[in-house]
Amino acid sequence: MATFRALATMAIILMVALSVSHVAFSLRPNLGVCHASGYLPGKSGNCEKSNDPDCCVDGKQYPQYHCSPPVTSNTKAVLTLNSFEKGKDGGGPSECDNSYHSDEEMVVALSTGWFNNMARCGHQIKITVNGKSVYAKVVDECDSVHGCDDEHNYEAPCDNNIVDASPAVWNALGIDQSIGEQDITWSDE
Repeated sequence: MATFRALATMAIILMVALSVSHVAFSLRPNLGVCHASGYLPGKSGNCEKSNDPDCCVDGKQYPQYHCSPPVTSNTKAVLTLNSFEKGKDGGGPSECDNSYHSDEEMVVALSTGWFNNMARCGHQIKITVNGKSVYAKVVDECDSVHGCDDEHNYEAPCDNNIVDASPAVWNALGIDQSIGEQDITWSDE
């Protein structure tokens, strides 16, 4: 009987311990997980369509992200095409230097979380696809929170995993620009 009581007591202690650890785990932020922090109602407008952007649709709900997945030595992302030239689909001047950039320059914009309040401005990142790598300079934010307005070319907010690259980056990687999106990896260099 004492053995049964000891086993029952140990089982209860184990269940309580597991329950407490589960509660503690659920209170921690999900490491490596980035969920939408809200939704932006779409508003259409004069969307410059030179690189087939995701133009906003009235009333559609677009997810907003203040975070991005963690950066590793091999961060998975989606490469998108963007012109950083004046009057093109990139909208206003680049946030890092308040300048426009030629489509011949190796430049990128990163999703809001990766842009990290301008902390990566001017940094070179290494972009890799199909065994080929290139370096590009971070000059702008691919805004994952705001959009559907003139400042953002009436485009939807970016997803949280975007490396928005100039045509020069696409050309250097040998990717057909007409596909519009390409799975890649990138890292800080």
